[in-house]
Amino acid sequence: MTLESGITFFIAIFIFSITPGPGIFAILARSISRGARASFSLSLGMVMSDIVYLVMACYGLAAIASAWEEVFLIIRYAGAAYLIYLGWKMWISPVSTVSSGDNLQDANNEMASFIQGFMISASNPKVILFYVAFLPTFMDLTVLSASDIVLASFLTFVALLLGLTIISVGASQARRFMKSERSMKTLNRTAGGIMASAGAFLALKG
Repeated sequence: MTLESGITFFIAIFIFSITPGPGIFAILARSISRGARASFSLSLGMVMSDIVYLVMACYGLAAIASAWEEVFLIIRYAGAAYLIYLGWKMWISPVSTVSSGDNLQDANNEMASFIQGFMISASNPKVILFYVAFLPTFMDLTVLSASDIVLASFLTFVALLLGLTIISVGASQARRFMKSERSMKTLNRTAGGIMASAGAFLALKG
């Protein structure tokens, strides 16, 4: 991968990272309700799932992923149900529960958020097809070296995490203007509606 192709690859992945989808909706909902910091583990899980797909694409494992279509379908529906459940919890949660988090509970939820993010991306086997079609534009997959895969994975990690972080920080700014109990309740219900919509979108998409 040349310097020029590396820069172009980075920009393309960054644009891909901010394209609307279930992951973006989930990050918006989490950031609106609890702030950008609470969305980091969710974003990290999504990024790591994408990197797994990237590596699979590099090694030509798209056919194997296609053969596991039924498994991905189960994962997709499980992820969708979980997002809808989280949306419902946000909708009914008291203002004090969401606006002032417990540090111990937050720490215990980090792994759950990571897994949630991983599942959101892993439930979409079409992502690996994107990388299969996308990578040959920037590198010759027939002569890939380990260093090429490491470089592509690093660029993907940084570009995706940067894009998702910008989304989460932008969404979290809405919290600064919502100080009253009524406005916080509206914010919570908006976040819950976005999260539930993300679950419905994940379940119904082709």
